[in-house]
Amino acid sequence: MRLLTHLRHVDLAVPDYDKQLDFYSGVWGLTKVAEDSGISFLAAEGSPEQYVVRLRKAEEKRLDLVSYGAASAGDVDTLAEQLLAGGVQLISQPDKIDTPGGGYGFRFFDVDGRTIEVSADVEVRQHRKIEEKEAIPVKLSHVVLNSPDLNRTRQWYERHLGFRLSDTLMHPKMGEAMHFMRISNQHHSMAIAQGPHTALHHVSFEMRGLDEYMRGSGRVLRAGFRKIWGPGRHLAGDNTFTYFLDPQGNTVEYTTELELLDEDTWHPHVYDFSQPEVSDQWGTANPMNELVAKESFNDVDRGCFVAPPV
Repeated sequence: MRLLTHLRHVDLAVPDYDKQLDFYSGVWGLTKVAEDSGISFLAAEGSPEQYVVRLRKAEEKRLDLVSYGAASAGDVDTLAEQLLAGGVQLISQPDKIDTPGGGYGFRFFDVDGRTIEVSADVEVRQHRKIEEKEAIPVKLSHVVLNSPDLNRTRQWYERHLGFRLSDTLMHPKMGEAMHFMRISNQHHSMAIAQGPHTALHHVSFEMRGLDEYMRGSGRVLRAGFRKIWGPGRHLAGDNTFTYFLDPQGNTVEYTTELELLDEDTWHPHVYDFSQPEVSDQWGTANPMNELVAKESFNDVDRGCFVAPPV
């Protein structure tokens, strides 16, 4: 039984807090909704979520947590009981949440030692329809996580959180490189990438349409931020992509038109991304190579401990 409904927010700790806040609330197009002594909450104007990114000032860069929604407080309790029974280490018991919008939830460690939060009953933020040519994020699309053992991580998310495999990327020399995982008919809310260490791979934001996606990509380029890869359109997920580095070296993506699946009939594909049309159907992006791939390995995330196998 699947108890998670959607991705809520991604929380980042950053040494250069002011520069990071300027980037996300400025050129990237999010809206700062709350701030309190070195912590800020940023919303996407088209999203009912209270916030999609939380920034925290810290000495060391890390992924603080990834948050998912559940349909009800009862589902939160059920999930907590199932995780405990499955030997998963809880950080907190289900209780009231004191971040913007409140709600009821708890936190726990995944198999790679990341902090995951699940919550329900969070107050809906007053949001709006994004207009034509308005090149700001509609919502948080997905998050991709680096894991030194992507199949162990995939199996953990399938067993404990009800994720299902949508597609896999492989390379003749590297083997399996990425699993796209879903908790709804959206092709992926999360993907797991094979990496040298546990870290954040990238965070992706959905734009209104192709024109807004291109306008947004151009704005970030004109502002002088480094583009890693794109613009293009992936085969797995059929979504557009342009990847940039934020001021702290995290990879962030503008995307649109991520595929919606018929889950009853869907069968996962294994795509060979050494074929150029797999990485980019359009052929407009710079070639995917080792240098591009290494950018998204990110720094070692010391916030994640090595959890025992589950």
